[in-house]
Amino acid sequence: MALRLDAKKALVAEVNEVASKALSAVAAEYRGLSAGKFDVLRQQARSNGIYLHVIKNTLVKRAVEGTEFECLSPVMVGPLVLGFSLEDPGAVGRVIKDFAKGNDALVVKAVAIGGTLYGAEDLDRLASLPTKEQALAMLMGVMQAPVSKFVRTLAEPTAQFVRTVQAVADKQAA
Repeated sequence: MALRLDAKKALVAEVNEVASKALSAVAAEYRGLSAGKFDVLRQQARSNGIYLHVIKNTLVKRAVEGTEFECLSPVMVGPLVLGFSLEDPGAVGRVIKDFAKGNDALVVKAVAIGGTLYGAEDLDRLASLPTKEQALAMLMGVMQAPVSKFVRTLAEPTAQFVRTVQAVADKQAA
């Protein structure tokens, strides 16, 4: 069913707003994917904070103008589904990668992060990005390491003295 001009303008505005807030994007060809499987993909995307939409390529090109995802315009050929990650940069990569493992009909065409267009082979790099919680945990571990090492260094002379006294006491007791 064809969209009227007003509906097209609203859709372009919606996608533009999402693209201006998004952290990363993946364009994938879905030719041959059944409607039931596509619904499963949409459900997984929705639960992971991903905006997933099938939209005409000419409308996508207009929608991403002026955003950092304008670099996707050259790959907009054929039936594509576009996924924007809104909360976690790697979320869209993980969902598309996991779904594509079981569905050969979904073929990744391009990945975009920070205004740079990457090929489909870079989907693994995007999918392996840590979540926000994982990144914070790694940062806290790095920040905590020098402090804990400093405390161990300060405590070591006292601990060594206690071990020496205990060894002498054990030797005299025997």
